[in-house]
Amino acid sequence: MGISRSSRHKRSATGAQRAYYRKKRKFELGRQPASTKLGAKRVHTVRVRGGNTKYRALRLDTGNFAWASEHVTRKTRLISVVYNASNNELVRTNTLVKGAIIQIDATPFRQWYESHYAQPISKKGAAAKTAATTEEEKKSNHLQRIIAERKQNAKIDPLLESQFAAGRLYACISSRPGQSGRGDGYILEGKELEFYVRKLRSGKQKHAHNA
Repeated sequence: MGISRSSRHKRSATGAQRAYYRKKRKFELGRQPASTKLGAKRVHTVRVRGGNTKYRALRLDTGNFAWASEHVTRKTRLISVVYNASNNELVRTNTLVKGAIIQIDATPFRQWYESHYAQPISKKGAAAKTAATTEEEKKSNHLQRIIAERKQNAKIDPLLESQFAAGRLYACISSRPGQSGRGDGYILEGKELEFYVRKLRSGKQKHAHNA
């Protein structure tokens, strides 16, 4: 039997079993899940209804991620899946789906921040920069004024700062890898980041008690 998306086999709201009056239809078909994993990029095309095409990502290792508060997007490396509200098995198997919480490489965002604000992103980085004896780049007065103005708003969330120090950021996938063939998303910040950090900590404590 093929996979079907029809709801004719479901009972009605009052619990009555519906009469079976026809076979499955082509327009009700479903397909196997993509189960996109971490690995060297592998995307298959699928011909769908209307002659359109879907892009079924079987493996992905990079994606475009937005840093919303800074209005910047960079392509970066996907490291691992750390949380999934629907199923822990998807975390264990590193399966990429929409809404999964993952860790991404912080390097492209750190490089952008340090060039944009002309200052290190973390205290650890500041100490390393003062220790290194490098010649300062010559900047025009106009550029110095622009950077001085930017520095007034160069504040960063302490939770994000600690992640930058570790070189990994928590992010959420907002694209559908099995439909569009892409693993894009956004960096977690503010209340949303606090929520997921709490979830991850409580999950680790549970595992520690069970062990």
